[in-house]
Amino acid sequence: MVGITEISAVVAAAGVIIGVLYYILEMRHQNKVRQTDLITRLTYDISVNKEFLEATVDVLKAEFSDYNDFVRKYGDPISRNQVPLSFMMVGNFFEQIGVLYRNELIDIPLISQLFPVSLLWEKIRPLAEIMRSEYHNPGFFEHFEYLHNVMKKREQAGVKSG
Repeated sequence: MVGITEISAVVAAAGVIIGVLYYILEMRHQNKVRQTDLITRLTYDISVNKEFLEATVDVLKAEFSDYNDFVRKYGDPISRNQVPLSFMMVGNFFEQIGVLYRNELIDIPLISQLFPVSLLWEKIRPLAEIMRSEYHNPGFFEHFEYLHNVMKKREQAGVKSG
């Protein structure tokens, strides 16, 4: 016959297991809450920021064939001219998103639903390549590019946004 001691030990062990499982589920939930809060603040900040929206339009409208063409039309990439500043503003924002992704603070489904990463990377890529070579900075916008590459792989694998 099983005694009360054995039954209480089994009940206590079951309680510990249930507590651990609850804690794990709660930690996952809290991670999602933090991630959602972070991405919500980021998207709100840029969606209502007129300067960022104008910078995005500048990037999307800019047309240049190479470094000299960019400088001729818009000025030095490191200047206070509007279009180069717009490229830096948008690029820096997505560089930060890439860093957050690489550090697993936000995930690709959220990013892909909220931001046109690949569209903007394709516009910024030529300038990034110029900055890497002309200014001897091989890591310039590397996290932005990494984020774009991850998005492209998802797209090629047939994964829809989300």
